[in-house]
Amino acid sequence: MAWSTRQLADIAGTTVKAVRHYHRIGLLDEPERAPNGYKQYRPAHLVRLLQIKRMRSLGVSLAQIGARGRADEKPDEAIRVLDAELADTIERLQRIRAELADILKHRAPLDTPPPFGPVADELCERDHALVTVYSQVFNHDALNDLCQLISERDDHEDEFDSLPEDADDAGVDEVAGHLAVAMRDHQDRFPWMSDPAGAAPRGKQFAETVILPAVVELYNKAQLKALARAHALNQEFRSTAGTDVPERQASS
Repeated sequence: MAWSTRQLADIAGTTVKAVRHYHRIGLLDEPERAPNGYKQYRPAHLVRLLQIKRMRSLGVSLAQIGARGRADEKPDEAIRVLDAELADTIERLQRIRAELADILKHRAPLDTPPPFGPVADELCERDHALVTVYSQVFNHDALNDLCQLISERDDHEDEFDSLPEDADDAGVDEVAGHLAVAMRDHQDRFPWMSDPAGAAPRGKQFAETVILPAVVELYNKAQLKALARAHALNQEFRSTAGTDVPERQASS
């Protein structure tokens, strides 16, 4: 006695579409046909179909099933590989659940990158875009530090944000001076900020390639001038402070 495609699918608890797909990708052998052209499936086809279904239920992909051949092969290595993949999947899902819980707790937008959920309400559209870019560049510890700084937002940052594009040089210089002081404080607290490339796993060139265009796009011309001036003031201060130390030591 033989079964039709629909009967085979029904016995195996699957669909005709699935059976036909397994034929197309070579996982299930084509059966002989009756004189009327209908397929005639035998117990061997049912066994193979049930084997495929069983392996799929364990998380084995169709590609992996095809690569490992028949189920009567020694499964030890395949099982170890599958177990490792499932462990990775479980870890990823647990991380996602933790991130979703944090997003829900702070009612943050779903696209908020970790760990910025707690400060999502304090992010304007531009800052949200920036931290999204930063999340692709910096390591987890650096992102946590940035989140901490966002939570401590001060008047100088509001001053910078409100700097108009047509600000005169005096206005830019005033804001730059305040920014330079803030930069020094940040670098003292978080030394990696003196050399951000050290917190960028993919290196300095990658960091610059990603961050610089984003900054140029998101800040107006006056803000960009203020940033450049603040960096210059900070470097000048650091350089002067560095040369003062040996002079004081020599005089002592």
